[in-house]
Amino acid sequence: MAWIIGVDVGGTFTDFHVYDDESGELRIHKTPSTPDNPARAVLNGINELSDDMKLADVSRLSHGTTVATNALIQRRGGKVALLVTEGFRDLLEIGRQIRPHMFSFQQDHPTPLVPRERRLEVAERILFDGSVHRPLTQAAIDGAVVAVRESGADCLAICLIFGFINPDHERRLRDALTSALPDLQISISSEVQPEFREYERLSTTVLNAFLQPIMGSYLTEFEDQLTKLMPNADLGINQSAGGLMTPSRARQLPIRTALSGPAAGVVGAVDAARSADLTNVITLDMGGTSADVCLIRDLEADVAYDRWIEGYPVRLASVDVNAVGAGGGSIAWFERDGLMKVGPQSAGAVPGPACYGQGGTEPTVSDANLVLGRINPENFLGGE
Repeated sequence: MAWIIGVDVGGTFTDFHVYDDESGELRIHKTPSTPDNPARAVLNGINELSDDMKLADVSRLSHGTTVATNALIQRRGGKVALLVTEGFRDLLEIGRQIRPHMFSFQQDHPTPLVPRERRLEVAERILFDGSVHRPLTQAAIDGAVVAVRESGADCLAICLIFGFINPDHERRLRDALTSALPDLQISISSEVQPEFREYERLSTTVLNAFLQPIMGSYLTEFEDQLTKLMPNADLGINQSAGGLMTPSRARQLPIRTALSGPAAGVVGAVDAARSADLTNVITLDMGGTSADVCLIRDLEADVAYDRWIEGYPVRLASVDVNAVGAGGGSIAWFERDGLMKVGPQSAGAVPGPACYGQGGTEPTVSDANLVLGRINPENFLGGE
């Protein structure tokens, strides 16, 4: 046998799809997520599956992860420093000088992930055609090394004007800083998103740097433990565009995993639609925390390039999925106007809906469905 395992870590449950590449046998499995350490739920589920199959026979594991998304939601990432061309220190905050909501004077953009004291300028300038207007001197490089060291940052974003056309200055700064500060994790815009639109390229690079420490430690630990359990399995990380990348690539470009779970669901839906001879379908992926919807036309999902994640603009290829905070764990509550709302707050996996009996007290969609008789508690997650 040659088993292939797909794992989707959600906010409430971690789901497994197991396929035998030789016999065509399919299995599904579900286990509660562990928000404090998402890898633990994956390993728990794999150990539970090991009763029915040999883990040494697993040839591949594909992993859709919400670690990057949750880190952005909770603002829980690295301490980022930023190197920019002299004169562009405040670009991250100025943005495009537009309000996040046209008709609201109160709603504002989220606080920048890099405070002004850690936004550092470098004396250099490249022009639109890639020619060097102001050379990057060794003195400027040495000054940048000192400034970054004194900032106390554990990760760094480098985004220079027109660095996507001529990346020489970004690479020289990265090489010097890597040599001087080997533990510093560095993202350069010419690798993260080598495209025009300065502000979006800068924002995407900063987000990537912000995620590197937490995704790096998570994937390293996860890969080490997985290798012990399944020594013959190749590990692939789902990315927002729908494909797979290696763990090392995901550690380098974690921003590409920000929408990996929903994207993997759409890829699976396309395959199911093809098997059913359907070419135009709408997918609905409803979990415990959110519901994701995607339009598939002619067996292809649209790809979006400009996204906003938790109020931050991101420029990357991603399956065009629209998500709303409406899942099984979504909490019902009353607004000040007396009207009942549902979500986007969720009971999550811990403590979960009240009907789980794990300490939850807030009324959720799952609780309502149980009271209404739509859920048989003996069949729900095998009675667990």
